[in-house]
Amino acid sequence: MDSGLKGKHILITGASGGIGLESTLMFLTEGAKVTGTFHRSAEPLENIKTDWPDLLHIVKVDQSSETEIDKLFDKANQTFGRVDVLVANAAISDPEGQPVQEMSIERWEKTLRVNLTGSFLCAKYFFANLEKFSGESASLILVGSTAGVFGEAWYVDYSTSKAALHGMMMSLKNEIVHVAPKGRVNLVNPGWTMTPMAEKALTEKDNVKRILQTIPMRKTAVPEDIAGAILYLASDTLAGHVSGQTITVAGGMEGRVLFTQDEID
Repeated sequence: MDSGLKGKHILITGASGGIGLESTLMFLTEGAKVTGTFHRSAEPLENIKTDWPDLLHIVKVDQSSETEIDKLFDKANQTFGRVDVLVANAAISDPEGQPVQEMSIERWEKTLRVNLTGSFLCAKYFFANLEKFSGESASLILVGSTAGVFGEAWYVDYSTSKAALHGMMMSLKNEIVHVAPKGRVNLVNPGWTMTPMAEKALTEKDNVKRILQTIPMRKTAVPEDIAGAILYLASDTLAGHVSGQTITVAGGMEGRVLFTQDEID
């Protein structure tokens, strides 16, 4: 089935690794134009740009800076015109867990500044772009986490930043139609996914067993699983009447143990 994404301009934050990189590849394969951001390394994006030199625009961005997000959208508009779809994917998570009574205010504020305020800033300038360049349709896809649904002990900063995206979605789905009459806003919540952010946790055998005890399908996701849901929500053809919805891509994960460790391969 034709996704209808050919020629659309997609802006993906955190496009240089994991879910962001796989999403970039999927959109390029569909013939979309992609502005992809990175913060540390552009190498993964540079590697695929050789195959799509005219469809991929790479920009270094600190998404906690309003000035840089403003400049990002200006560059994106100059390169490919109106941004039709925003995938707000970029996020950080401290690899070391900390109980709340030991967590510094600096860590708390940094995580929320990047994950939550960063998503707000991207949405702000995405909507300004829609107001400036008229069009019937548009799609904002926020990338959350099951940590925002079930919580995550020792990572209250991360889980809080992701849980708040639901409230953002529920408000913005009602605002987007004032700048794009058929605009949509949705949320994708990945579960445990083999990405650079989760790699350490998913290479420790005992930890993986504990994780799989909560997942009916008894497997973790790969980036393609999440990117497929993102592509679906971006498409007016496939999801044109879907807004204000959350898709959790986690193999049926629940916040409780479903299997004994002996039942996990």
